[in-house]
Amino acid sequence: MHPLRWLGLRDHNLAALRRAGRTAIVMPAMFALGDKVIGNPAVATFAAFGSFAMLLLVGFGGPMRERLQAQAALAVVGGVFVCAGTLASGAAWLAASAMAVVGFGVLFAGVVSSVLAGATTSLLLAFILPVSLAGPPSSVPDRLAGWGMASGAAFAAVALLWPAPARDPLRGPATAACRALAARLRSDVAYMLGSKDQASAAEHEQAIARANAAVSALRRGFLATPYRPTGLSTAARTIVRLVDELSWLNAILMHSQPLVGSAGVHRAACTVKSASAAVLEQGADLLDGPEASPEKLRSALAALRAALDKLERSATVELPVRRAPAGAGPVAVEERVSEFITSLDASFRAQELSFAVSVIARNIDLTAAAERRNWLERLLGRQPEGLAGTLPAARERAAAHVDRHSVWLHNSVRGAAGLGLAVLVAHLTGVQHSFWVVLGTLSVLRSNALNTGQNVVRGLLGTVVGFVIGAVLLAVIGTNATLLWFVLPLAILLAGVAPAVISFAAGQAAFTLTLVILFNIIQPAGWRIGLLRVEDIALGCAVSLVVGLLFWPRGAGAALNQALAEAYADSADYLARAVEFGMLRCDVSKAAPTAEAAPTAEAAPTAEAVRAAGASRRLDDTFRSYLAERGAKPIPLADITSLVTGVTGLRLAADAVLDLWQRDDGQAVGDRAAARRELLNTSELIRGWYDDLAVSLTSHHELSEPLGHDKLADGRLVDAVRHDLRGQDGRASATAVRMIWTGDHLDAARLLQATLIGPARAATEQRALSPLDRLLPRRFPRLRAAP
Repeated sequence: MHPLRWLGLRDHNLAALRRAGRTAIVMPAMFALGDKVIGNPAVATFAAFGSFAMLLLVGFGGPMRERLQAQAALAVVGGVFVCAGTLASGAAWLAASAMAVVGFGVLFAGVVSSVLAGATTSLLLAFILPVSLAGPPSSVPDRLAGWGMASGAAFAAVALLWPAPARDPLRGPATAACRALAARLRSDVAYMLGSKDQASAAEHEQAIARANAAVSALRRGFLATPYRPTGLSTAARTIVRLVDELSWLNAILMHSQPLVGSAGVHRAACTVKSASAAVLEQGADLLDGPEASPEKLRSALAALRAALDKLERSATVELPVRRAPAGAGPVAVEERVSEFITSLDASFRAQELSFAVSVIARNIDLTAAAERRNWLERLLGRQPEGLAGTLPAARERAAAHVDRHSVWLHNSVRGAAGLGLAVLVAHLTGVQHSFWVVLGTLSVLRSNALNTGQNVVRGLLGTVVGFVIGAVLLAVIGTNATLLWFVLPLAILLAGVAPAVISFAAGQAAFTLTLVILFNIIQPAGWRIGLLRVEDIALGCAVSLVVGLLFWPRGAGAALNQALAEAYADSADYLARAVEFGMLRCDVSKAAPTAEAAPTAEAAPTAEAVRAAGASRRLDDTFRSYLAERGAKPIPLADITSLVTGVTGLRLAADAVLDLWQRDDGQAVGDRAAARRELLNTSELIRGWYDDLAVSLTSHHELSEPLGHDKLADGRLVDAVRHDLRGQDGRASATAVRMIWTGDHLDAARLLQATLIGPARAATEQRALSPLDRLLPRRFPRLRAAP
């Protein structure tokens, strides 16, 4: 195989090679400028390691303007850290405390932005280097000068030296998914209204397969990084929402039945599907060219709303409200109920579809509006209407992880403790190159003690191999500075590429070789420098192992179960509260149908929605940790993925119920009490089952069977609607249709249970509880109090 092809298969878009190539050019140049031209070892050291931090350890994505902004921000924050680290380096206790505080802040801040998460190691190195190399305040100017030289060179290198093409891991796949789903919707309508011959059926199946493939590609791209691929920019915050929404839309289409009503093909529902396809097509065009006018998308969205209004009117006109004949038996009554529910199924599926498409369109419109802002509006932080600002968004993301079960919080605390302890050990032991103790801790610290131990072995093995190679190299060329200068760029290039294309241990070996050469240029000492690095790394690895044993050593598997439990409990609670909100709106509207007497905004389940979204975000981060964690995974990945995506369906179903009742005009006649009672009872049963699922994921509790289809409850709801929610002409009101559609949303949440019970039971059977888990009380007291 050709070498470049082999490299391309292991290094996607040659990203590692780009970073390593730039660093191999810039780092020796900055080092030579500081050492040979300026003649200041401190300037040379900070210029070299600053180049390493800002070119090799980070690679910002997006348009060039955004990359340079991120690079400039990294340089400024790094400069502050160099000053603070130097001032704190004089006393061991102060250095260790400062390292712990800064370490926690940097690690935890990554939760609010993928840009911050990607720059974590670079920011930490900017503080580790000065705080672990003790120096007086008078050394700050020299150190800051070296960092400034590296910052300027890195800024120019990112812009000029083999710049990577602008890439967005979500925009392209999201655009493709929109177009594929639009084509699938048009194919659905054409198949229903046209001839259903073999050729049409084959073409329809191909459209379905293409839509599934496009959504799957979007989901894979979303999960391909160890953190959510979203920054704090307005467009990044809106476009990331499309992943869940497009996945949910595809799931709706997969589970929907042919658009056939009681009188054949449901024309109004077909119109909604066609209008939805037009919205998705216009949305894809706007994602491709956000500078264009959004009027076409908004017009398509208005047409969809008009089609939905017509669908609601047709549902009330066509709704059969006849009684079963007097004296009819249970079978006849059940047939009437079935006829009633079936008549609304096509219209409900179209309503569910239109809501999902409308949400997608609104997010695309916000994305384009954010990108159309001029530089002054961006500078002042002016957001498109309907979207929170950057700081509120950051606070919301951070608040979602201020939870004792958050894996991100665990890792931040553990990392801060490990780094602080490493600095303390390095100062107290007086090792010659103390910052390698800290870097050794940082490089091997993982999510549990077992995995940390595995990385300790690999890290030490790589370090020893690099030391041996360096010793052999120095034995051949001695301390000839000229030859070492020639070898240094090659060693840097290998250190940058090896971790991505070979292994972690190979990267450690190449890095050790680079440092042996670098320090022999500064202060020739031969092979002894390599031996000192082995000692320092071993000490750092020991610190990492101790910290891994002490802080949450259960690993990502147990944390994933806990995150799933919280996400299902919070999402089910949100769904139940959304139904309660709708029923409350019925009562208030009945009492006083004027706009002034409508429910206040506080009545909406805003707090529950925020909790459900926060739990979903924590679950996403935990799932990524689980995927990244090495070691055996006894539960099939397909089962775990089913459990994770089920949370999205449950939460977005609650969004749909909430939207359904927020559009109610409250003008229906009649008493709603009986229908309200049935829906509230059903939602409470569904919430109870999902709480039961949550408990089973975190204990030995046996999960009950999924709820069955309660035809008697359906009959009571139909009877309540037929008696109480129809006009003088005998036809059902719009509120009656919303009641039935709410029941359909609840039924979708019930049907989801059948897909979850198998994976949930598998997760429960494989989970090994620790003694501490058995002693802790359950988190869900409502179930404990239930008989």
